[in-house]
Amino acid sequence: MRNTPSTPPPLPKVSVVGTGYLGATHAICMAIMGFDVLGADVDQAKIESLRAGRIPFFEPGLPEQLDEALASGRLHFTTDFDEVAQFGDVHFVCVGTPQAAGSAAADLRYVEAAFTALATRITRKALLVGKSTVPIGTAARLTKMVQEISPIGAELELAWNPEFLREGFAVKDTLHPDRLVFGVQSDWAEAQLRAAFAPILAADTPLIVADLPTAELVKVAANSFLATKISFINAMAEVCEATGADVSLLAQALSLDDRIGRRFLKPGLGFGGGCLPKDIRAFRHRAEELGVGQAVSFLGEVDSINNRRRIRTVDLIRELAGGDLSGVRVAALGAAFKPNSDDVRDAPALDVARLLYLEGALVTVYDPEANANAHRLYPDLNYVGSLEEAVANADVVALLTEWEEFRRADPDYLASLVSQRLVVDGRHALDASDYTAKGWEYRALGRPYQPRTVQLLEDARDGANGLPL
Repeated sequence: MRNTPSTPPPLPKVSVVGTGYLGATHAICMAIMGFDVLGADVDQAKIESLRAGRIPFFEPGLPEQLDEALASGRLHFTTDFDEVAQFGDVHFVCVGTPQAAGSAAADLRYVEAAFTALATRITRKALLVGKSTVPIGTAARLTKMVQEISPIGAELELAWNPEFLREGFAVKDTLHPDRLVFGVQSDWAEAQLRAAFAPILAADTPLIVADLPTAELVKVAANSFLATKISFINAMAEVCEATGADVSLLAQALSLDDRIGRRFLKPGLGFGGGCLPKDIRAFRHRAEELGVGQAVSFLGEVDSINNRRRIRTVDLIRELAGGDLSGVRVAALGAAFKPNSDDVRDAPALDVARLLYLEGALVTVYDPEANANAHRLYPDLNYVGSLEEAVANADVVALLTEWEEFRRADPDYLASLVSQRLVVDGRHALDASDYTAKGWEYRALGRPYQPRTVQLLEDARDGANGLPL
């Protein structure tokens, strides 16, 4: 780690390229911290929405921060990259790196386009800072590219500053991060980043100053570790199902070991969203390109375990329904990949709902925030606007995203609405004892199955068909 510069440079003007989840959050929070910020995007609709004070996605607390930032006069938005080039001293690139079509690799075209747009326009010494999650070696390649096409050559420097945002906590994680990582190639670049994060560093936030490859690796390594921990406890759930052990008690016992801890050691439906799944796949792909694929080959099994949880959840629902999902009314509670988000990218909840539908179940989906996004992805599913509508006359209730609204729902009240008291808890989020005490048959991944009655659904069907019960 380098010594702190004795005379920090003046407060830089900041541009943020890309106004999706990461970029919009970063631009807004930088303005809140007192910087003059210009957010840029090629999507005119996004820019107009942000100018009007509307966040184009759901993130708790961010709309209020946007209102404050706009009112301060320090935050503006544009689609004009000439304006961006003239405005900024430090330019943060926050565009997406989705999984490439037909490959596990990251699609870097948006990153390359953003750096190209800036490099060809900037005419004074400036710093380009990547925040997107990219394969190792991208920053070095981009440095060479931007300095070759820039009018000022090597005067245009590049650094990498990975982000560690959690959806649902993005404002807190931006304003009060648990660490900062600067991947830099000069003392000047480090000084610029120190100035750009001065309010955060003043709060004694830990800082790691590193080379470019290490800074790139930090984010994918962190995501790979978290994914591995989640898949580990879900692998133990598979073992528990085969042996009659209880994965909830197992996780509790493991979490008391300080070397392991309880965070991300929760069994259930697994991880999804726009980061962990595609990042571990891209990391494995890049490692194979570098000749060290064997070192991270375990990530393939981490991915497989995670995907098996979705299929096994469908199995539980089918078993609870008597072995056949045709015509079974399933209340799918949740569509987002996690609570406090409207993100349905690679969402386990929505994947389970789709698989149920493909087996002939009558699926009714309710998510407090993600219905619209889910409908765009899977329009054939039935979406409703309330918990009550979702569970009305349901044969099976499936908790798939652990929104607080679902966690605190009264089992007695739900029982008055459903057709059968059958529940599959895909997130280990419900009070199993409370549900079973109130007459529900409760199933969860990795927990022993103790049937309350036999063939409830088959009896109900026989009664509906006029057959003797």
